[in-house]
Amino acid sequence: MNELWPTTDLDPVRRLHALAAGIRGAHVTEAYLDAPFERVWSLLGDLEGGFGQVVTDMRRLRVVRRQGERVEALAQSTYGMRARLRGVQRPGWCWLQSRFLLIGVAATPEGPGTRVAFTGGVRLPSRAALIPLGVRREGARSVERLTALL
Repeated sequence: MNELWPTTDLDPVRRLHALAAGIRGAHVTEAYLDAPFERVWSLLGDLEGGFGQVVTDMRRLRVVRRQGERVEALAQSTYGMRARLRGVQRPGWCWLQSRFLLIGVAATPEGPGTRVAFTGGVRLPSRAALIPLGVRREGARSVERLTALL
């Protein structure tokens, strides 16, 4: 690359929008919360604890391996489905996926509060697509639960 090549840095919420835009059926639920980033991310970033209180269709999420930002976790939904998720987690960012499941969560400081975004759902194997049933409803529920916990 040369000096004339345009570059930009996306905050985690914008990055989530960009990735979700490439997945058919994905929907991003975004909200502003009147709580500091550190407090919000302490819940969302706690995959084995607070995260399950926010995203309640996950009955259990257990991290089985962590290597820097790389994470591998076993998930079990409230409906009994299981998945081995792999992805990246860092402050303000979590993107985990398996063959059949996608979870994306982002947060970024905005003024005195925090902007959060959620996406995810059941994946169609071998295609960049989500089954769009319940995605919007679950995103809205996650925002409501997170707000109540704060």
